[in-house]
Amino acid sequence: MEMRNIAIIAHVDHGKTTLVDALLKQSETFREKGLEGDTIMDSNPLERERGITILAKNAAVTYNNVKINIVDTPGHADFGGEVERIMNLVDGALLLVDAKEGPMPQTRFVLKKAIAAGHRIIVVINKIDKPDARPEWVLNQTFDLFVALGASDLQTDFPVVYASAKQAKAGLDADLSKMTNIIPLFESVIQNIPAPKLDSDGALQVSVANVSYDNYKGKMAIGRVVRGTFKAGPVAWINRDGKVAPAKISNIFVFDGMKKVEVSEAPTGEIVAFSGIEGINIGETIADTAHPDALPVMKIEEPTVKMTFGVNTSPFAGKEGQYTTTRNIKERLDRELQNDVALKVAAGTTSEAYIVSGRGELHLSILIENMRREGFELQVSRPQVIMKDVDGVKSEPFEEVSAEVPENMAGTVIQKMGLRKGELKDMRVGDTGSAILEFVIPTRGLIGYRNEFMMDTRGQGIINSLFLGYKPHIGEIAGIPHGSLIVHENGITNSYGMTAAQERGQLFIKPGLEVYEGMVIGQNAKPEDLIVNVCKEKKLSNMRSKGDGVSEGLDTPRHMGLEEALEYIGDDELVEVTPKSIRMRKLYLKDYERKRNA
Repeated sequence: MEMRNIAIIAHVDHGKTTLVDALLKQSETFREKGLEGDTIMDSNPLERERGITILAKNAAVTYNNVKINIVDTPGHADFGGEVERIMNLVDGALLLVDAKEGPMPQTRFVLKKAIAAGHRIIVVINKIDKPDARPEWVLNQTFDLFVALGASDLQTDFPVVYASAKQAKAGLDADLSKMTNIIPLFESVIQNIPAPKLDSDGALQVSVANVSYDNYKGKMAIGRVVRGTFKAGPVAWINRDGKVAPAKISNIFVFDGMKKVEVSEAPTGEIVAFSGIEGINIGETIADTAHPDALPVMKIEEPTVKMTFGVNTSPFAGKEGQYTTTRNIKERLDRELQNDVALKVAAGTTSEAYIVSGRGELHLSILIENMRREGFELQVSRPQVIMKDVDGVKSEPFEEVSAEVPENMAGTVIQKMGLRKGELKDMRVGDTGSAILEFVIPTRGLIGYRNEFMMDTRGQGIINSLFLGYKPHIGEIAGIPHGSLIVHENGITNSYGMTAAQERGQLFIKPGLEVYEGMVIGQNAKPEDLIVNVCKEKKLSNMRSKGDGVSEGLDTPRHMGLEEALEYIGDDELVEVTPKSIRMRKLYLKDYERKRNA
């Protein structure tokens, strides 16, 4: 059977996963397997809730007796490590672009990786069913992007397919009424993406591009058979340092639809999953025992942000979580390390804490959210950037930020970014009348800004960032003054005490909630911390006073989810995460302890 290996790349929310659904449902594979629902590829509940792909996933469909292996890649730059490695598995890519928005910053990021790998790319202009779609403009923007990224002449002469993934239709013209199904996309893939080069008689070489953990089979690697025929049994295992060790492969699987199917052997070019080597890692090679040749080692990108994960030490510790000890947290982090190569875990300053480093705030907050849903209870510190020494110069990570905001709000965004040492690189007015701003800003300045950005643009702004690289340290950033309202004593909040407290700032909590001394329950209007008594009750007497029947109303509290809390806290505050609650607290709960440490 002939074969094609393709990756689907796009910016967040441009419709990759929906397109894969359409391809699966209209292929020969689907009719036999009967997959149901939408976003079949997003298997993780968090992916479905947020509508983003976090983990790269494989599927395979058959069309006209050609097997097409599809890899769905994450669109978010925090998961860029996944995208880079996937380019080694495939021979071509489908670049999905929204028919209204056009190429976005992260389209640029993933496309750069595909072009660097020398792949043939098919451009799919998706969502042409949108009322304000402008496919011609998007096509021109995409062509300019290919040229700007240094694509070869063959790559810039890309085939174009227009699609509405939601309606499962595609065609070679931007006219939705002429489209009936997704078949034109299948045909374009078979015509334009080269088949894998077959070298069945050479000595075996299998790359390892991803690892996952299976409860029954142990550690599983996903890779591609680069040369030879891959069979279970003894092999040579070459690690990242080039050291060769004997190993034995116990099971080999290929993809069929969304399932893995066990096979006795896999031909050259096939994407496979295999088990049997417990310590296998990304970037290593499985080779022939007689002629162990290593493939080039893949670079794994460095983390840029770190946080401290520790055992929950608040007065409510152990009440809501199932796994609360240091050992539980350590085991869970070790398990995550087996799947996620862009993550690093080191011992913290005390025996009850670990320093966890990742690719960005989103990368780490998704790990915390997953742990919380599994029943873990922990406390985490504010995200901090990882400084590096580059040629003897202290350097820090920088981001390229692109923001689309209503024109009358552009001034506020430019001013706030300026305060955070952001440098405005480009400003233009888009077709829809919104201002498109591009900045270069230290990652330090961006931490904690997204929430504020949403409030400044009244939810109408779109902000995207992309890791640019390390540059010399830019000096102190005049932080936005940050004052919290802190609980005075343990107790239960009531509206009388809260009415007095809300005059001092904005509250995050409702009445009737159990709180403890040192817990952060609101933001002070002034830049210093203030202790408030939200548990204070009204003294009752048998005299009726004139104003008793009229009580002041409480304002609606500001909702603080996990990400909002991580963005809000200062350096002397922590977020307490349990399966039921997200609370913020001071590092030192007692007032005299805070004064002593100040």
